[in-house]
Amino acid sequence: MSEMLLIYVTCPSIDEAKKIGRNLMNKRLCACVNIFPDTLPMFFWPPKSGKIDESKEVVLFIKTIESKYQEIEDEIHKIHSDNTPCIFSIPVTHVTPRYLKWLKGEIE
Repeated sequence: MSEMLLIYVTCPSIDEAKKIGRNLMNKRLCACVNIFPDTLPMFFWPPKSGKIDESKEVVLFIKTIESKYQEIEDEIHKIHSDNTPCIFSIPVTHVTPRYLKWLKGEIE
């Protein structure tokens, strides 16, 4: 297992995703973000209704190291417009040594 962590966040707009990404990068909490605009989530809404709803959202992937997770989550909560944003981490089991070295060098 590497020290690298990928954090997945959904945002209501590309502007909000960019604002979060730039904030995290300016604070050197991550080395890179990827923004995927115009994704189509499908979910149950209202809760427990059994009705499937869909909308548009933007996915933000944050590339960082494990020790920065809590700081990143805290920063996202300060900026994100949703009361309960979707934020979760994906452990990276394999990464090239050169990429990991670059990533850590940009953060630490």
